[in-house]
Amino acid sequence: MVFLELMIMVVIIFVIIKSLPPFLSWFFIDATISGDTKEACTGTGACWTYIKIWLNRFIYGMYPNELQWRINLSFIALIALAFVGLIPSEKIRKFLTLYYVVIYPIIAFVLIYYLISGGAFGLEWVETGAWGGLSLTFIVSFFCLIFCFPVGMFLALGRRSDLPTVRYISVGFIEFWRGVPLITVLFMSSVMFPMFLPEDFFMDKLVRVIIAISLFEAAYVAEVIRGGLQAIPQGQYEAAQSVGLSYFQMNRKIILPQAIRITIPSIVNTSIGLFKDTTLVIIIGLLD
Repeated sequence: MVFLELMIMVVIIFVIIKSLPPFLSWFFIDATISGDTKEACTGTGACWTYIKIWLNRFIYGMYPNELQWRINLSFIALIALAFVGLIPSEKIRKFLTLYYVVIYPIIAFVLIYYLISGGAFGLEWVETGAWGGLSLTFIVSFFCLIFCFPVGMFLALGRRSDLPTVRYISVGFIEFWRGVPLITVLFMSSVMFPMFLPEDFFMDKLVRVIIAISLFEAAYVAEVIRGGLQAIPQGQYEAAQSVGLSYFQMNRKIILPQAIRITIPSIVNTSIGLFKDTTLVIIIGLLD
């Protein structure tokens, strides 16, 4: 067995050594970086000129060049506000849950709706059809992660509830959304859903997409958190009840912190899957 492992390791090292020089030659030595047109790429290496020319579109899509500072400012502000939890103050830490669950999403919505979209405060309006590239991917992923996590948490608690109505509604919601492909969900939100709205009611396509993906991913987050809840020993529930904690106090202070800590790897996995699933928005005309 040891000999077999040694042979496999030797073969892998040989393949790496054999393929590394051609790869480096294509990636660096023979690559083309200079120039402003595709005609500059005349060598046999990578054409980095293409990336250089189209980098702006890869990041911002068709968003007007002179207004791209609004996207940059919004993301810088959101990243800075995300580190509020690192402030070493006990008074602030008491309200971190409220901040990240309620206040921070509201701030993010205001920044993106009024600053990136514009149309108010003297800012030029930019339709969401012009949004695209990496910035759109981050916007969709960011809001979907914010919205799907609390919804999924309540669904997980509802599925384990002793109330039959709450349990059946939660089970029905989870199983329905987990049984439908995301492509179908996006198609319905973009094409079919507007047909059921009043004629004078308008909901932007990007908003519909964020709601659809959030509900879809919430079903998967609910199952992940439910797995963490099932891993908590029954003695934790009994101990919380024995000291007089209510149902909500028990879950907020005892059960959910332990369950979320257990499921962090699975939650990260689901978040990565959500980030990759945003590429499907291309089927409804959003170029991320």
